[in-house]
Amino acid sequence: MPIRNVLQILLLAIAYILAGCSSGDPSRLGGAWLMTGPVKMKVQFRQGEVEALGNIDKVSYESKSNDVIVTYESGLMKGTAMRYTLVGGDTARFELGDMRRTK
Repeated sequence: MPIRNVLQILLLAIAYILAGCSSGDPSRLGGAWLMTGPVKMKVQFRQGEVEALGNIDKVSYESKSNDVIVTYESGLMKGTAMRYTLVGGDTARFELGDMRRTK
């Protein structure tokens, strides 16, 4: 097998690995949450999007240990990444306060 084919296969494998690190799947953050800080607001995390205050924005999700990084791909927050740290099955912390999962 020529060296060029080997390099192409390696580059393709690296691309697949990197693509697997970030996705539209909200993973453990999926579902409806209620902010419990000074501003009470319901936030819904779904496949490839987040809904809050009636606005739906396209996002990507990246899981790292207990953190889920949500990167906005559309809307007013386009290009902004928010880190949500899961501190329990139904509790998450982020820059603006705590959130509780709603049923």
